[in-house]
Amino acid sequence: MTAVVIERAGPLTTIQDMGRPGMLAHGISASGPMDRSGFIRAETETVDKCGAAIECGSMGVAFRVEDGPVHIGFAGGVFSATRNGMPLDWPGAIVAEDGDIIDISAGPAGNYGYIRFDREIGVPLVLGSRATNAAVGLGGFKGRGLVPGDRIALAPLTECSPVPVPASSEGDTGPIRIVWGLHAELFPEPVRQRFLTSRFAVTASMDRMGVRLRDIDAVFAGRHILTLVSDAVVAGDIQILGDGTPVVLMRDHQPTGGYPRIGTIIGADLDRFAQMRPGTSFLFQSITAEHARRTLIERRRG
Repeated sequence: MTAVVIERAGPLTTIQDMGRPGMLAHGISASGPMDRSGFIRAETETVDKCGAAIECGSMGVAFRVEDGPVHIGFAGGVFSATRNGMPLDWPGAIVAEDGDIIDISAGPAGNYGYIRFDREIGVPLVLGSRATNAAVGLGGFKGRGLVPGDRIALAPLTECSPVPVPASSEGDTGPIRIVWGLHAELFPEPVRQRFLTSRFAVTASMDRMGVRLRDIDAVFAGRHILTLVSDAVVAGDIQILGDGTPVVLMRDHQPTGGYPRIGTIIGADLDRFAQMRPGTSFLFQSITAEHARRTLIERRRG
């Protein structure tokens, strides 16, 4: 059977599909790709149906193909890729043969890359998904990130759905758009206005659960807002910790949180935010929930 054997893997290398939506009521976050557009784009690059993906972080991944050929698509961020030392296009696709070594490393932009096959990754379905949530040891390959020596079987696809059109955010450079959060009114109006006119920066403290921001203009400095009764949170929520640090919750977020949430990054911009590297600064912009819904629908239509 066709398989891939991991030769090198960064700490954020996991197996992901579109996740487990609708499970939050049971205390289980959706997981799935950090950059959904990149995940879908990798499938369209193959011009074929694909199963779950290997998602790699900025440190990349390398693997050896066993018992090829297999069609492989690459997308997400801007990474560098080689086959047996020879450069490959990114995004792009190849037909890999038995013994080929595929090596993906950091390029000029992005935190997450996707490798998809015209096969299904041979790990069990857990609650209807193959997605990994390594924070709680759920799904994927033994509930954890991939490490050198892991052998991942690739099985024929048994269920094929239409290949969706990727909701690309390429070229977007404007503010990260939000809708005001459940606790926005706990922050005085002047603070909310400064939140929209001040710059924030992505820090190196990031993983699939969340991204800490640097409050460049000290919008929340000296504000000690009491923690709240915990309630449900969603990906994109912007929590303000007790010391004033903003944290954006990501795909493997905890099911509930007790810090105030000033806003939520809209779905159409969350992929772009996930690909922002440490040190990147940006502004927030507030829009209405209806505007956010229309924006996501329009982007999905291409």
